This record gives sequence, C-alpha cells and structure tokens, in this order.
Amino acid sequence: MQTTLDLYTYEIITKQQLDLIQKAADCLARSFIGVDVSGKWVQEPMVGQLNIGYEDFYKFTKDYLESTIEQGYCAVAQDRNHNVVGVLAGDTNAPEIIGEDIFEGSFYDMNVILRVLEDVDKRFMEDYKKRNGKEIKDGELLHLFMLGVTAEHNRHEIIQQLGNSLITKASSQGLKAVLGEATNPKSIRVMEKYHNMKKYKDVEGNYIVHKYQDNSKLSGIPSNIADGTYILIKDL
Repeated sequence: MQTTLDLYTYEIITKQQLDLIQKAADCLARSFIGVDVSGKWVQEPMVGQLNIGYEDFYKFTKDYLESTIEQGYCAVAQDRNHNVVGVLAGDTNAPEIIGEDIFEGSFYDMNVILRVLEDVDKRFMEDYKKRNGKEIKDGELLHLFMLGVTAEHNRHEIIQQLGNSLITKASSQGLKAVLGEATNPKSIRVMEKYHNMKKYKDVEGNYIVHKYQDNSKLSGIPSNIADGTYILIKDL
C-alpha cells in the first residue's frame, strides 16, 4: 500500500525558486476561489460570497509570497508530475493594522476580507498586550496566513505534513507560538486535529471572532457553512 509520502514530496521553498512560487500562488488562488474535489465544491466562504476572481486573487497571493518567502515559511506539496497540490504559507511579521481600503477596481471587495482579518488581529494584539505587558514584535510568532490544497486525495495528510514542517521549524527557531485566522469550521477542525491549535480566548474568556451575520457584506454566508473568522493559536 502506498503512503501519502510516496505520492507527494514536500519542501519549504526559497526566493530563488520562481517557478515554484508561481505554482504555489496558483494552487492557493484556485483553492480559495474554489475547486472541485471528487464532485464536491470547496472554497473559502468569504471569497465565494464576495465573488472575487482568480486573476486578482492570484496576484495578491503571489505578491504575498514574494514579500515573505525569504523568511522560510512557505511549504509546498508536489505530486509525481511536479504539480503543486498543497501550500501552507506563513510569516513571522507582527500583525499589521492598515485601517483603510488598499484594494481597488475589480479587487475592491478584498477590502472586506482585509477588515475582517484586521478586526480579529487587532483584538488579539490588544489581548496579547494585556497578558504580556508588551506589544507583539516581528519574529515572535509564526503567522499561518494561507492554506490551499487542490489535491483530490490524501488532503488531510497533506495539511498535516505541511503544518508539521513549518511548526517544527518555528519551534526550532525559538518562536513562541503559532497563530492563524480560521475563516471556516473545516479549517478550525483540521488545525485542531492535526496541529493541536485551539480557538483563542481573551482574558475575559471569550473567543476572538468576527461574526459574518453582523457584517452586511458577509451576512449571506449560511451559518451552517461558516459563522465567522476565529483566531487560532498553539504555544510552542
């Protein structure tokens, strides 16, 4: 019997690997926009609700990878034909709150997603400061920003291998925790199950969550698909 390690190879990519960066950006963009997995449509709920197009999202993803790749936290899974079928991309930057619209034209609605992420990040940063008496600095946390899998088979194993490689590296480099914004229950379940990440509770014991039903642009997302974006964390 073949194991998933026989079917896929894994590596953390570098800025010299331009072809792999493009393939990784494509894999992420396609998985967020939506892919057919064995007859089932899988997509990121906010991207689907806002009807964001592939070209814009690909450019956004590629720009992100190019700006963070040298930090060494973009892992890819490739099949035997060297297609990138899974990507987990992160960075060690402290969360940044821009607080204004930065996307325009056909990509304008990406500002809605940006504001959701900034809302939960800001509340997390405020809570972090309350707990620790200081601001988060660059290089303290691994921020897992984008996860995309286009493979039809062994999807969970791919997520597990990608996450293991980045979390092991973060731990070996002395980072304090792994942080992510999970935008749907599937992401939460997978990160809880395979990487022992947990929904973050603030000092009052409340989850940090941006509820879609309270957002006029996102209230059309059915609550059985996703109810909000949560902060997930794992101490290292």
